[in-house]
Amino acid sequence: MMRSQPIHTIAAKLGITRKNLELFGDYKAKISLDILKMPGSRKGKYVVVTGITPTHLGEGNTVTTIGLSMALNRLRLKAVACIRQPSIGPFFGVKGGGVGGGKSLVLPEEDINLHLTGDIHAVSQAHNLCASFIDNHLYRGNKLNIDIERIYWRRVVDVNDRALRRVIIGSGGGDYGVERETGFDITAASELMAILALSESIADLRRRISKIIVALTKDGKPVTCEDLKVAGSMALLLRDAIKPNLVQTSEGTPCIIHTGPFANITHGNSSIIADRIGLKLADFVVTESGFGADCGLEKFVDIKCRQSGLKPDAVVLVASIRALKVHSGIFKMTVGRPLDKEIERENLKAVELGSSNLKKQIENSIIYGVPCVVAINRFKADTDKEAALVKKIALKAGADSCVVSEVFTKGSRGGVDLGKAVIEAVKVKSHLKFLYSSAASIKEKMDRIAKTIYGAKEVSYEPLAQASVQNYEKLGLGRLPICVAKTHLSLSHDPALKGAPRDFVLPVREIRPSAGAGFLYALCGKILTMPSLPSHPVGECIDVDAKGNMKSSLRL
Repeated sequence: MMRSQPIHTIAAKLGITRKNLELFGDYKAKISLDILKMPGSRKGKYVVVTGITPTHLGEGNTVTTIGLSMALNRLRLKAVACIRQPSIGPFFGVKGGGVGGGKSLVLPEEDINLHLTGDIHAVSQAHNLCASFIDNHLYRGNKLNIDIERIYWRRVVDVNDRALRRVIIGSGGGDYGVERETGFDITAASELMAILALSESIADLRRRISKIIVALTKDGKPVTCEDLKVAGSMALLLRDAIKPNLVQTSEGTPCIIHTGPFANITHGNSSIIADRIGLKLADFVVTESGFGADCGLEKFVDIKCRQSGLKPDAVVLVASIRALKVHSGIFKMTVGRPLDKEIERENLKAVELGSSNLKKQIENSIIYGVPCVVAINRFKADTDKEAALVKKIALKAGADSCVVSEVFTKGSRGGVDLGKAVIEAVKVKSHLKFLYSSAASIKEKMDRIAKTIYGAKEVSYEPLAQASVQNYEKLGLGRLPICVAKTHLSLSHDPALKGAPRDFVLPVREIRPSAGAGFLYALCGKILTMPSLPSHPVGECIDVDAKGNMKSSLRL
């Protein structure tokens, strides 16, 4: 069993004193935002970890983020990892935990996978408080003239529950409230989660919450949290959640965990505050973007960096040979079924065919003007010939370097080559550029993302989305960046389209406002904001022992 160090010892490695820590037991703490006001700064290098299009099992973005930070420390540099807090929904659903694995993980893993310091619950409470204010306002006479058919704000809960996607509330009317159709999203999809990740301070958080558009009036005007007089109470519930959480890796490297937006639904990155604290205190900040470069990285640059003003010095693109074989079309992975044993046998043809996805995601990374290092997250069955082929393809596609990473099995020792490659990459001048201008129209931005990043031929708009585009332009929201919600299992909107599909039509079925977070939220294809459980959820394999410790029979 890996032994944790007291959290104040981990904090001291970054120069964080007890007065800037709020302890939650011996091994986790919150960092006071006062630390950002302290004089002095190390001006650390900023490295973002992304990946190829993953399978449902994940390909190692989190493992690599953690392992790279440990490897940089082994190379005598002060490094910190910044990752998102796992959602309880996927933990008991399909994916399992989000703390890394093997010898590259963060501790205390059970606490992190469950409640940590309660931030996700705070988001749920603040979100649902607003929902209750909306329905109370309707019941009390609807003085704001809210159009009951154009209420955007649904309720949230941090579990996967398909039965809550569409619900009727206030059934029967009268003392039960105003009857209407609504639904639930998972908490990670809440605009409040996105706001928490993008806010610079408690004052900024309060300002952003006041701008949230929860509904439209019958004459098409926005109704905000400030209009409902609930913004202050929502901010109060989040006053502690805005403080990042400090934990440690399996080798005692500091790790800051903060916020948990999904990259296939919202912007999919940990908080600006966490990154700023890391950059102030460390030589290197290794921050994680969710899923493939088409999801997390695109939003990291075009939403997070646009708002923060921070510029990455290097991109690390994680690839697994297992996933490349799936992208070949020769093999399939099915949720809830054992892994096809054939996928673990050497198959250079499958690797070469599936590398179309790797090449496209390298293209998607270097388009932003930042050096790109490809990390092959090595699995036990991978062969040297397969790894050599991936290296050859990656370098030809424009990657600055490509190295094998074995942090899962070897910890920091298995990431030394990756660490050295990143140190060399950050010596190259980064010239960050955004994919589109803020001045572009909503449709121009959608076209740019769809055609340049996904490989689409064109974008189609369902009537609801088309009406939304016109309305948002009229309301002055057209300058906001676009946050595309789509499947993470394909470059397209269709999870069945593997590799690097081309010339497809990207269907936009709805666009919602996220004015507080500072973007518009386009739902494409069949993407849903409330996940469901598989035939055999991971939760079936989880139990608790007599001392309250988790035990699991899960085998991926």
